[in-house]
Amino acid sequence: MSARMQSPAAVLPGLTKAIGGIYQAMHAGGAPAELLELVHLRASQINGCTYCAHAGASNLRKAGESDERLWTIAAWRDAPYFTDAERAALALTEAVTRIADKGTVPDDVWDDAADHFDEKSLAAIITMIATTNFFNRLNVTVRQPVGTSWS
Repeated sequence: MSARMQSPAAVLPGLTKAIGGIYQAMHAGGAPAELLELVHLRASQINGCTYCAHAGASNLRKAGESDERLWTIAAWRDAPYFTDAERAALALTEAVTRIADKGTVPDDVWDDAADHFDEKSLAAIITMIATTNFFNRLNVTVRQPVGTSWS
């Protein structure tokens, strides 16, 4: 498969720098980097973004993530490999990514996440979910090939 066009980051001056600022702020939020990568991978799976799913799994693998967790993240509810906090973040990821299905994030999903994370960490997690959905929409639209440079 070939891309329909260059990545928007390659076409729009300043986009990569702007996204870098978002990532810097997000990673200063206190949520563990591995958790943010799990959130990124799960949202990318839901959205069918092969480019981001590959990048997310690769980043997690480089960080030492186990095969069992990588193989079962799409079925995290039934897999024994995730902590309660990770499950809360993954449920929030699914609710935010599929927000059009219910029109909102259900209170029970929000409450569970808020029980596990402080406001700053929640802000980082929500920002990762939103940023991933942004990337997914760009990459799926232009058919960004796996393993190519985004910028």
